Amino acid sequence: MANEFSPAMPASGEACLPPRLRKPNLNGAELSEYLSLKFGWKVAPATLAKWRSVGGGPPFYKPSCTPLYPTQTADEWALARLGGLKKSTSDKGD
Repeated sequence: MANEFSPAMPASGEACLPPRLRKPNLNGAELSEYLSLKFGWKVAPATLAKWRSVGGGPPFYKPSCTPLYPTQTADEWALARLGGLKKSTSDKGD
């Protein structure tokens, strides 16, 4: 059985992603898996759908009935949402 994951490379989350997630645009189910693998942040596809409706989610295109999330802007959105590093639980951070 072929392993669909590449070996991890320092400072690159991209190398750990399966080939099907290494696209410039992802649908909701793919983005859910992408965020989990790259950032360790589990977001259900249904949560992404709700955010598309009410706002607060990552930016997306809607060229047809399937919304597409650009991976570059999804990365920026996820990093902004995670916030700055903290030194303790009482640290407000950035």
